Amino acid sequence: MKINIKKGICILMTACCTLFVAAETVTAASSWPKGPKIEGEYAIVMELESGTVLYEKNAHTQLYPASITKIMTALLALENSKMEEKVTFSYDSVHKTEGSGIWRDVDEVMTMEQCLYALMLNSANECAYAIAEHVGESLEDFVAMMNERAAALGCKNTHFNNPHGLTDEQHYTSCYDMALISREAFKNDAFRQLTATKRYEIPPTNKHPNEITYLKNHQKMLFSDETYYYEYCVGGKPGYTEAADHTLVTYAEKDGMTLVCVVMKEDKSNDFEDSIKLLNECFAKFSIYNIEESLGEDLQPKLPKSDFLSVQSFVDLDKENKIVLPIKADFADVERKLIINEDPADKDTVGYLQYSYADHIVGTVDIRRTGAVIQQYPFGKQQPIPVEEQEPKKVVRVSMLTVVLIILGVLLVAAAGFGIYKFSDNFYLIRYKFKTRRGRNAGEGIISQKRWKRRRRR
Repeated sequence: MKINIKKGICILMTACCTLFVAAETVTAASSWPKGPKIEGEYAIVMELESGTVLYEKNAHTQLYPASITKIMTALLALENSKMEEKVTFSYDSVHKTEGSGIWRDVDEVMTMEQCLYALMLNSANECAYAIAEHVGESLEDFVAMMNERAAALGCKNTHFNNPHGLTDEQHYTSCYDMALISREAFKNDAFRQLTATKRYEIPPTNKHPNEITYLKNHQKMLFSDETYYYEYCVGGKPGYTEAADHTLVTYAEKDGMTLVCVVMKEDKSNDFEDSIKLLNECFAKFSIYNIEESLGEDLQPKLPKSDFLSVQSFVDLDKENKIVLPIKADFADVERKLIINEDPADKDTVGYLQYSYADHIVGTVDIRRTGAVIQQYPFGKQQPIPVEEQEPKKVVRVSMLTVVLIILGVLLVAAAGFGIYKFSDNFYLIRYKFKTRRGRNAGEGIISQKRWKRRRRR
């Protein structure tokens, strides 16, 4: 009997739906923690590993991002170029940008690494333009890449129109979308190093042969001598234009949990103060948990098994996933929902389990194919052996002459055997006749001898 993988997956889905979707819904006994009172009107805090939103305030409103745009520019550059590549500054990159920069000249050459540090630390607008032309071959092509990447990340309220964030009516995003972009960027090792670097030096270039360019990170929360120093800060990016006002992305790590805080359209200094308030509150009221270790066996998905077929033989759960819960939460109040993967391009993920608490999604666990081969039973049809695994067949080549000689040899042997058979029959017949005649002659001799003896007695 042949086991069909699709049928097996259907069995899995039916089982999971029975266990999770049809299960009695549990109402969380506790409500979601309220955040602190902040001055700004637009903010979000997201846990990076699970993607759980811990706090939000008007997080989906479209706003001008200013220079936090450069996080997307840096991400695309890291994904589509190498640090040692040479970047040449064009006339447009130098003369069609304004505001913050490091004052490069036309035809000046720097490495991509140097451009990225100038981009992230000093918020250099001409470097953003030069990076875009280098990676996208044109500014327009790079902007198209930015929007495609944003859409792929799930951004619904974002449209980029330049790589630096200078005010443009067609250039906007939201706190939530910016958190998604920032979360993706932080997955990149080189980006984490960029955003956490406090100072950097660009050596002399072809246009500045005797000058070292000194860079300092504008994220004030990194520096212990700054008013807004925050000991758990590991990077970020501030921005400002008159239209956007102050915007700020901050990364922070504490007790194994990494958060990103995004605030937009803030008054001066409120961006840092609000960010610190939000981060402190979230670190104090939430904890991150490994699903396998923390939820217990009673809350782990149990798939049906049998001696004949076990659906767990070809699917398994990603046990490394984590969830974020309020520190006072009861694990028994965590709800689970099965989501079937409808993306045909993702052939490894069957679906995922979505965990929620107090109407907030707190994490997911992927259900992945293991690649296991289902056992064939003796009464089943044997699968054909792949051609590459078959043993080579031995081929014996015989000429026509050889075939004819073999046939003649067989005929001769047969004829000889037939002759011997006939000869033996004649031989036994002749022998029999000879013995019979001899016996008859011997009998006549005895009779004659007896007659002769009688005559002599007379």
